[in-house]
Amino acid sequence: MPLVRITLRRGKSSAHLAALRNGVYQAMRETFNVPENDRFILISQHDADEFDYDPGYLGIARSDDLVIVQITCNTGRTVEMKQALYRGIADNLAADPGLRPEDVFINLVETSKENWSFGNGIAQYA
Repeated sequence: MPLVRITLRRGKSSAHLAALRNGVYQAMRETFNVPENDRFILISQHDADEFDYDPGYLGIARSDDLVIVQITCNTGRTVEMKQALYRGIADNLAADPGLRPEDVFINLVETSKENWSFGNGIAQYA
């Protein structure tokens, strides 16, 4: 049920992109009660002039390796689960592909269960 969008600057290898997808998915499985095979992840890469960010917002020193992870998911998870997810993603992406935690930006978008259709024109969770 989570829909993950990962955005970064163009130029990373296929292995790097796979590590991003796998690290986010692993953290969701471990901390967010995401079932096996519930994996819908999109990666968007942008040229430098299409990827704008503040390198020092909130005192966090970001680099051009910044990765923005946006997860759309059902409502209902606790603050503690969300914090564990953020930490899990940052830790996983630090381990592979080697991102600095400062370069992992995460945003959750929560929605009601009836706002999903996984195919066949049916709201499976409604």
